[in-house]
Amino acid sequence: MISYSPDYQDLWLRAGGYVGRILKGTKPAELPVEQPAKYELVINLKTAKALGLTVPPSLLATADELVE
Repeated sequence: MISYSPDYQDLWLRAGGYVGRILKGTKPAELPVEQPAKYELVINLKTAKALGLTVPPSLLATADELVE
């Protein structure tokens, strides 16, 4: 019903930066480990309705995507 996960498009873009640095000669062992910088909140309203749950308006306002 609710998913809060890293933004995978952002992860792929950042991975491209890593590849570029490796191709320019940086050793992979010298690259820092990075954590996701952007997260995405998706709410499935159809499932919530089927379960008889009401999603608070404040949570709906912060969602990146609503599935109806």
